[in-house]
Amino acid sequence: MGLYEDNLKGFVLALLSSVFIGASFIIKKKGLRRAAAVSGVRAGYGGYAYLLEPLWWLGMFTMIVGEVANFVAYAFAPAILVTPLGAISIIVSAVLAHFMLKEKLHQLGVLGCVMCISGSVVIVIHAPQESPITSVQEIWMMATQPAFLLYLGSVVVLVVLLILYFAPRCGHTNVLVFTGICSLMGSLSVMSVKALGTALKLTFEGKNQLVYPETWFFVSIVVTCVITQMNYLNKALDTFNTSVVSPIYYVMFTSLTILASVIMFKDWDGQDTGSIVSELCGFIAVLCGTIVLNSTKDSDRGSSFRGGHAPLSPTLPTGLFNGNRESPKQDEENAVLPDEICLRKHEQY
Repeated sequence: MGLYEDNLKGFVLALLSSVFIGASFIIKKKGLRRAAAVSGVRAGYGGYAYLLEPLWWLGMFTMIVGEVANFVAYAFAPAILVTPLGAISIIVSAVLAHFMLKEKLHQLGVLGCVMCISGSVVIVIHAPQESPITSVQEIWMMATQPAFLLYLGSVVVLVVLLILYFAPRCGHTNVLVFTGICSLMGSLSVMSVKALGTALKLTFEGKNQLVYPETWFFVSIVVTCVITQMNYLNKALDTFNTSVVSPIYYVMFTSLTILASVIMFKDWDGQDTGSIVSELCGFIAVLCGTIVLNSTKDSDRGSSFRGGHAPLSPTLPTGLFNGNRESPKQDEENAVLPDEICLRKHEQY
């Protein structure tokens, strides 16, 4: 299926979003480390000292710019096109780290970048064209259909279980707990962001959607989901190594978002089997490229870490099942280095 005008706008905005978001994670990670070194309480253990750290707020500002671009992109293009392009932020981080942070990008890392780009191109080429939406009430009808209500109920139950039962018991030893909460809430936030973005787009076109209570309901869902996501993403980033959080969060978040979009907006209705298979193949290529790229970043840190210390993180499977936690001692050592201006680690949100 060709690249239509609205899809092109969404594609460009999604790319710009990835550039800003990719840079923001590096800045935020540094801010979290500095805050932990000053306060002695890390975000993963309930600390909120990072709210007083200017560097963390700079990262937040950069991320907000990226998220605004991402927000607008969802108003023009389907989630199945916009969401997978988030992998580009990992490529941006890897390339910037190679030239600016002197973190060598190995041949396997280059392969990961090529896989992400190739998969993204395939997704863009075969992305579905959305049916025109004339009002926010039409989106409300999509959100209240039985299939999506079943998905919504499942997400709410899982999030409550993860927060109330699993997080206190194994949240700091199993990376899937915090990232699971972020991913599940993220899939709902994307659906609400798309609804809100479409409502604002229609309003600017002269069809005021702000008079409908459904619009403000979607606003409340966006705020709730984003706050929850940011809280538990900070916990995940502060508790586990970035090379483990990044691919797991990206895979879970993107998969759940595409599933939610297919259920709610029926993205695949009207598409032929070949286009759907091509999109899935492109998505798998992006996922594999993301994992490969993060694994090379992990091994590079292990070989280049100064002072004879052990690598900051083991391999992805080890980190998944053994916790792969960052020690406060390592954070303190990194924080007191006078010549450390840049991060050794970066991630995907």
